[in-house]
Amino acid sequence: MAIKFYLSLFVRRLPYFLLLLALGAAIGGALATLLPPVYQTQARLLVESEQIPGNLAASTVQIGAGEKLEIIQQRILTRNNLIDMANRLFIYGDVSAARRQNPDEIVADMRKRIDIRVTGGRSGTQATIVSVSFRAPQAQMSATVVNELVTLILREDVAMRTGSSGQTLDFFTQDVQRLDQELSRIGGQLLAFKTQNQTALPDSLDFRRRQQALEQDRIVQLDRDRALLNERRTRLVTLYETTGRVELASGRQLTAEERQLQTLQDELGGLMAVLSPTNPRVTILQGQIAALETRITMQAGAGAGADDAAGLTAYEIQLADLDGQIAAIDDQKARSDTRLAELQTSIDATPRNAIALDSLERDYTNVREQYNQAVANRARAETGDLIESLSKGGRISVLEQAVVPRAPASPNRPLIAAAGVGGGFALGLALVVMLEMLNTAIRRPVDLTAKLGISPFATLPYMRTRIEIRHRRTMIAVALVAVAVCIPAGLWAVQTYVMPLDLLLEQILRRLTLA
Repeated sequence: MAIKFYLSLFVRRLPYFLLLLALGAAIGGALATLLPPVYQTQARLLVESEQIPGNLAASTVQIGAGEKLEIIQQRILTRNNLIDMANRLFIYGDVSAARRQNPDEIVADMRKRIDIRVTGGRSGTQATIVSVSFRAPQAQMSATVVNELVTLILREDVAMRTGSSGQTLDFFTQDVQRLDQELSRIGGQLLAFKTQNQTALPDSLDFRRRQQALEQDRIVQLDRDRALLNERRTRLVTLYETTGRVELASGRQLTAEERQLQTLQDELGGLMAVLSPTNPRVTILQGQIAALETRITMQAGAGAGADDAAGLTAYEIQLADLDGQIAAIDDQKARSDTRLAELQTSIDATPRNAIALDSLERDYTNVREQYNQAVANRARAETGDLIESLSKGGRISVLEQAVVPRAPASPNRPLIAAAGVGGGFALGLALVVMLEMLNTAIRRPVDLTAKLGISPFATLPYMRTRIEIRHRRTMIAVALVAVAVCIPAGLWAVQTYVMPLDLLLEQILRRLTLA
């Protein structure tokens, strides 16, 4: 009895159920009919590894496939690129129509319709595959946009590889030029320092110390010779003062020029033992010796009786000879003292020069090592740039171009229509249940007993007149016709004159999500 009662209630509320069922079916059918088709096609790309083994010639572009694809994706999905693509390919109509739309909405819609997915390449043994797709209301537009995206990806890949290798090469080229200039500057300083301090450098210290010892020995010998000459002069003066006369020594006495020549020749012989024939001091001594030899040769023509012609006595001749020898020794000692002072000054300056020279040489060596390393890096950068210019490094190649799809990818019209019917059925059933739950009227004899506590003898159902029945059926028919006709017509009007239904649904869902 209860089942029969509930069935009778459902039959009584059947118009409401049918109304909502018709409403859902009408909306589902209208959407399935009016929603524009969406075509989607895709292209497949392959991220290739380096064509030349890295142990033979390494590329200067050291970036992982995942990172490179992420950078490329962010670059091609920039605001300027998307707006430029939409204008060039007339995705939203001609340029004037596209300019009337909000650029932010165009960028958001383009990013939503573009799909770039990367698969594989995780374990290092799998190939990295990139899938690029685009959803468009026309099949040709979908394929055109996908191929344009593929072109942009390949272009960005080439620009990234060649740009990175070119920047690396430019950096090392500038580094080599900078270090070459620095090397030249320090080399110039080193050369100038050696030229300025060529007599006080560490490498000639031992030679100068030997020269110092020789000069000291020569000074001692000169002092000894001068003492002997002074003693001879003293004896000569004493003899002359005592006896009043002095005999000439047997044999010819050497002139002052001959004694000076002999002294210079002895000095030249000592220098030739330690210096090269091209040394400036050796050259100067050789010039002095040649001049004295010329002078002595000219004096020899005057004859041996020049002294007698002058009227000099033997005492005066010997005294002048001794004074000349002493003067020559004093002159040699003065030169030796000067030379010894110069040697001592250069020896004292050698440690300071050694420190400065070591600092300059250390800087020169460090810069030289940096220069050699920079030259090697530039050579590797040139090889890497050549590899990238020949596309022999890691690159992205096209496995499959996008083709024009034959059938739309969405919407699924049967599914939308079935969803409309199912939704109308669920809403109608829910409305019937809700109406009956909210209705507290007495409709069965058992309700009289339960609510009023009385037992009726008999019950009579409510009898509707023919006018009431006709009026009720007319209202149901009008509602069904309104639902079946007006709702699709309204949706068509919105689709045609207001906004495409898919965009309207997206805005509604977005607002509901934000709410």
